[in-house]
Amino acid sequence: MTARLHLPQVTLCAVSSVNVAATIRALEISLAQVDVAAALLLTDSPVTSAHPDITVVPIAPVTSSRAYSDFILTKLVDHVATSHCLVIQWDGHVLDASRWHPDFLAYDYIGASWPQFDDGHDVGNGGFSLRSRHLMQLCRDPAFKHSHPEDVAIARINRTWLEDQAMRFAPRALADRFAAERAGDVTASFGYHGAWLMPQAVGIEPFWTLYRELDDRDTIRHDFSAILKQIRQGRGGWKRALCLMLDQLRR
Repeated sequence: MTARLHLPQVTLCAVSSVNVAATIRALEISLAQVDVAAALLLTDSPVTSAHPDITVVPIAPVTSSRAYSDFILTKLVDHVATSHCLVIQWDGHVLDASRWHPDFLAYDYIGASWPQFDDGHDVGNGGFSLRSRHLMQLCRDPAFKHSHPEDVAIARINRTWLEDQAMRFAPRALADRFAAERAGDVTASFGYHGAWLMPQAVGIEPFWTLYRELDDRDTIRHDFSAILKQIRQGRGGWKRALCLMLDQLRR
């Protein structure tokens, strides 16, 4: 068995009130390859994890995406004792620990790059991101301008101010090695974020099994077409496609 990547400076964190089973699965997939100081699932759901390294931390319900942003910006740091925090979600996790680069820890914020921006403030996505505890503390500073979503608040709205506080954002090329989302390549990155990437990242059948267990399937609505195109491939694909379309119609 290949030894796990040892990252004692990192706390693995996921915050969710929905799709909690899928979130636990993302934590488990990550922990299969990475040995961290702590792995936390912060949720109001009355769940227990069979994985010995996952600690379930009770929190108040996260009732919206805006509430999620507020928690990440103002409360998550209270649960992190290490120098860095690796934030993941149900639709993003570690892909290949052999693609880890020590330079990732040299920065205060790194996430998949945003191809829609060309002003140099294009790193990046918070759904699978590595951020320093120092940066997380600064997000509670009165001078920090709170907004939603939290990754845009950090990486665009407040980036210049954060850099003035000596915070370092990873360059785009390194961010693409760290994670894939709207840009990047899941066959070459350490991790990824985005349900539309999951059929490629984990395989169509594993993704479909996971999808059928989601309690909030609206999260795939924005990328419905991309997911539909992928899951209709292979044996039984037309049945999966029909089921996916019916799910969206019901909503």
